[in-house]
Amino acid sequence: ELSASGLVYRHYGREVIRNNYPGLSDDDLEIVYTKMYDKFLESIDAIDTGVEMVTGPKHADGTTGAKLVYQDATGLSIRVGRLNPRWNELNDDNTPPDITKRFERASALCGDEFMNFLIPLVESELPARALVEQAVLNRRQVDPSGEIMMFPSGGLPWRRHLYDLEKEHHLDDEDADKPLVKFVLYTDQAGMWRVQAVTVEGQAFENRLSLPLEWRGVRDGDLTKVSGIDGCTFCHANGFIGGNQTFEGALEMARIALSRK
Repeated sequence: ELSASGLVYRHYGREVIRNNYPGLSDDDLEIVYTKMYDKFLESIDAIDTGVEMVTGPKHADGTTGAKLVYQDATGLSIRVGRLNPRWNELNDDNTPPDITKRFERASALCGDEFMNFLIPLVESELPARALVEQAVLNRRQVDPSGEIMMFPSGGLPWRRHLYDLEKEHHLDDEDADKPLVKFVLYTDQAGMWRVQAVTVEGQAFENRLSLPLEWRGVRDGDLTKVSGIDGCTFCHANGFIGGNQTFEGALEMARIALSRK
């Protein structure tokens, strides 16, 4: 269900995005249009149309859904609401506040917020998505399994893009020819190669496949001895990430983890 802002975005959103970024391809425009709604407009629509943030069973006190531990008082809808004159608010000369001026302030606030989402989406996330897609397409050049992919450097926001691109390219562990990616290789700021497990979509800590149990919490020479791989630097105690001095070493760490499935 769409609010007034959602309806305006449905009819004019693409035009607004195109006016700000005329060089976007049609495909990229659709990606940005969809993500702007998902990341920015959807919550505004939900608040404006009375959709609860959490749903669930009815409690003994008559309430439904999960109990919120705290409430956010800083969201855009709340900040716009605070610009409405209070029921007893008066200016110093005892006249009521100027509603038109308050509306203009609210409009500027919303415009700034819209651009604060749009700019990094187009100028940062979209280029990152292109690099992640290239890594997905080239993953079999890294390892024939198709379950390991590589970035030449770290810092790239890859996780959300990977989940989306796996769906677009029909990767699925039910299809032996197109399995999901299990590990991502990249270098950190110091030049060390990292091997990071991909988490299950929607989960913060559950990995699709973790590094071997006997490696976890072990470092440097001890890890090299346990794993049989030269150049190992560490393996996290939870098995979600490890390090090696070389690309070849990090790749071998991922390959051995795959062999333990």
